[in-house]
Amino acid sequence: MSGVEVKADFRSLEKLRSYHIDTERDEQILRQLNRLLKKNDKGDPIPEPRRFTGDLETRGVAIIEASGGGKTTAVNHVLSNHPALKPRSGEDWPRYIRIQVPSPATLKSLGREVLTATGFEEVSMRLAAWEIWRLVRHRLALLGIVVLWFDEAHDMFLSGSAREIDDMLKMLKSLMQNDHAIIPILSGTERLSEITSYDPQVNRRFTKVVPAPLVAGKDNSDLLGLIESFCEIAGLKLSKERGLTDRLIFASRQRFGRAVETILDAIECAKEAGSGALLRVHFAEAWGMREGCDWNKNVFVPDDWAVLELDAGAEEFEARRSERQARQVSKR
Repeated sequence: MSGVEVKADFRSLEKLRSYHIDTERDEQILRQLNRLLKKNDKGDPIPEPRRFTGDLETRGVAIIEASGGGKTTAVNHVLSNHPALKPRSGEDWPRYIRIQVPSPATLKSLGREVLTATGFEEVSMRLAAWEIWRLVRHRLALLGIVVLWFDEAHDMFLSGSAREIDDMLKMLKSLMQNDHAIIPILSGTERLSEITSYDPQVNRRFTKVVPAPLVAGKDNSDLLGLIESFCEIAGLKLSKERGLTDRLIFASRQRFGRAVETILDAIECAKEAGSGALLRVHFAEAWGMREGCDWNKNVFVPDDWAVLELDAGAEEFEARRSERQARQVSKR
């Protein structure tokens, strides 16, 4: 293979990985965000939150989806392309901030993350949590921030401490109140739905977006079309082996983001092998690298792949963790 061909291959793979695929979750997030923004005379959203409850408070959005579904990518795409959240004239920063929630998070560590994101990094270690969050609200108002996005928001409540959870919930409520209230967006796994249900006041303040999982039979055609489109860009032929998309949906735990990652990794495996076609074995290699499983337990290998148990241990761990946290919160 010549140097020119290799370079072209790298460009095609980079191009594929840079694509954003619009899905129903993008539409749902955009619709809920627009509901929470004020409108101008033409009906277009403006960079100012709507007020509810007698004009006293704003509202938020919680995007709840299993890991690997694509929620982070979707939220980022919606916020970064929203006209009302573009930088103000003469400024470089947009009207929203994304916070990667530290794990596990405390009220102080989370507040420091927000301050750092606003460009305020020198915070005294002696400051109390309430002082840090007073600074946070001041910085958000100074920068004209409209939306504060907490990604991996379930980690805000990972400590299991009833007091820490209570403080986090109070903090969220306070962000939606007073003169410079903002719109909080929470994105996280199913654990996030457990937390919001612990406090009715917080729960009613958040609209929930719960994207539907991939469904075998219903989504196979769209998924196959996506693979074919990617193959065309990558210069590959697709070997249409029976049951490929069924295996892909199962291997991805019915999560769209994971399915896309596996497709891209499989294409990369095919390219590295010098193959002119994308085969099931390339999916097996790609999925096996991420999962670290035995070859005979690889979803893309055996005929009886549907009987494989993929996450039995993790599901049991999550169930026990949820029970422990529920007991902690019930003691508040």
